[in-house]
Amino acid sequence: MKHLSILIPDDQTTMSTIACIIGSYQVFMAANAYYEKLGKMPVFSINLVSATNEKLLTNGFLSIKSNLSITECSASDLIIIPATLIRTYDTATANNKLLIDWVKDKYKEGTEVASMCAGSFMLASTGLLSGMTCSAHWANAQEFKALFPDVDLQTDKLITDKNGIYTNGGAYSFLHLLMYLVEKFYDRQTAIYCAKYFQVDLDRNKQSEFLIFSGHKNHNDTIILEAQHYMENNYQDKISFEDLAFKFGVSRRNFDRRFIKATALRPLDYLQRLKMEAAKKAFENSRKSVNEVMYEVGYNDTKAFREVFSRITGASPIDYKEKYNSGN
Repeated sequence: MKHLSILIPDDQTTMSTIACIIGSYQVFMAANAYYEKLGKMPVFSINLVSATNEKLLTNGFLSIKSNLSITECSASDLIIIPATLIRTYDTATANNKLLIDWVKDKYKEGTEVASMCAGSFMLASTGLLSGMTCSAHWANAQEFKALFPDVDLQTDKLITDKNGIYTNGGAYSFLHLLMYLVEKFYDRQTAIYCAKYFQVDLDRNKQSEFLIFSGHKNHNDTIILEAQHYMENNYQDKISFEDLAFKFGVSRRNFDRRFIKATALRPLDYLQRLKMEAAKKAFENSRKSVNEVMYEVGYNDTKAFREVFSRITGASPIDYKEKYNSGN
């Protein structure tokens, strides 16, 4: 039987931490029970693992008690890191530093590791994500990129899987990662059963449609900040970046360079995301047709609008409208 370790962090937690831990435990218990009904041996022995003995995680009115400490957990085939408030190794509590070191050591011994939502910060703090691609909650993207520039963060991806390391996007999308792991460690049939039992979409692989674009403004380039505000107030108009650079007294080349440095996006990509965010809100809150919304956000080419919308959100304009407009 394999060993699954679900981490119980020390402090630095949110209600999402509790949800990830409980959800992971419940799904793998259900997968084991399903296997037993089929006359098979359960795949995992499941433990809640903390840095110290008898650790009690308390957050608000909920508490979770671990049943093993890292010194008692000698064998682990898969470690699950829940969402936490840990951001870097240096800012972690003493016990959480012990957990980070333990995860790193176990991975080197052959253990696979999965992080959920903001648990990617804790995983990145081990150094194991250096030079790799990972996912995390889109709302944490700028903070993550600033802290771990050597990690290729892909917020459009719901799940990443490479070299025995798994990551997923934000909030309750950890349920999709759990379905993915069940299929990987059990089989497709068990994953389908769990997906039906817990009523989770199987095979979802993007979080793009959930992203709310607000633009990165936590920088010190006042010219680029003014340019961002201008674009946000005039996104529906035809904007010339040559004219915009001239407006702020810089060359187009310098403007592009500074814009990318400040926002991590090219000016055109930034403008497209502003337009698509406005389109999403129109689809969510009005009965306007695709063409009406397209014209409102400054497009007159239906094909181009659909291609950009689909690339950024992961869904076609019609599919997005049907899914998120309660008036349909």
